[in-house]
Amino acid sequence: MVLQSLLLIAGFAILVKGADLLVSGASSIAKKLNISNLAIGLTVVSLGTSAPELLVNLMSATNGYNDAAFGNVLGSNNFNLLLILGVSGIIFPLVVQRKTIQFEVPISIGAILLLFILVNDQMIFGSDSNELSRFDAFLLLVFFGLFMLYVVRTMKSASDFDEGTPIKIFPTSLSVGYIALGIAMLLGGGKLAVENAVSIAEYFGLSQRLIGLTVLAAGTSLPELATSAVAAYRRNTDIAIGNVVGSNIFNICLILGTTGLINPMSFNIALNFDLYVVLVASLVLMIFMFTLGQRKLDRWEAVMLFVGYIVYTAFLIGNP
Repeated sequence: MVLQSLLLIAGFAILVKGADLLVSGASSIAKKLNISNLAIGLTVVSLGTSAPELLVNLMSATNGYNDAAFGNVLGSNNFNLLLILGVSGIIFPLVVQRKTIQFEVPISIGAILLLFILVNDQMIFGSDSNELSRFDAFLLLVFFGLFMLYVVRTMKSASDFDEGTPIKIFPTSLSVGYIALGIAMLLGGGKLAVENAVSIAEYFGLSQRLIGLTVLAAGTSLPELATSAVAAYRRNTDIAIGNVVGSNIFNICLILGTTGLINPMSFNIALNFDLYVVLVASLVLMIFMFTLGQRKLDRWEAVMLFVGYIVYTAFLIGNP
């Protein structure tokens, strides 16, 4: 256990440095190409930080660990919405663009509702079993394609408010190098952290579903946590918010879509509870953003999200 604990800490350290490099490179390119920070957060940063979830899900699904695969995605989304935005908002209140509330968050809610319909075949269609079929997975990928089309169409939009601390611009080659190295460190650090976290969890006899919702979800979401926390510290709030919203859409549509297309997965209805939590957390985020018309996640609201994650995790551990 001592070796696994040390390797877990090393994985965390690599993740934090990788996130720092990724945010620096992405922010620099965004400024040089006149692309909004939000668009960068929704594409490059989200894809890079969602890669661990994709790898873990593919490994889980191909080995028949369907509960772990679904749990990883749903747990990661709750981790993103509650803990990551909570921590980031406590570091620095997150001000967001109007279109994030009007479009990106509703799109993520639409993805949640689509997934709920697709996996609850017995409840909605009267089928004999619940499954994410290849056709269901294809529909998720189509939804993801439409989302990416929206992102491309808005990539040249300029920010409509002060973005905070000026972004340092590097030579293009150095920025690309930072992004590549950052993503590599995120993947390596994430793999190192997850493998050793799972070993520790299995040592204590945790169930597959609980491992997916907690250990795997937290481990594969560490890149998002590190990236958003660093972005919030640097006052790049568009990247902090865009990274979380984009990652949640990536997780449901791209990761489950890709995984289900390769290997159809049965769905455990017990995971509907976690789907409800993702939906409620997304709606609460919208309400917080509308508070007093400020389009801002205040520190007290961030604290409420953080506490919400602690309560959710405690419930999971108490009801394995």
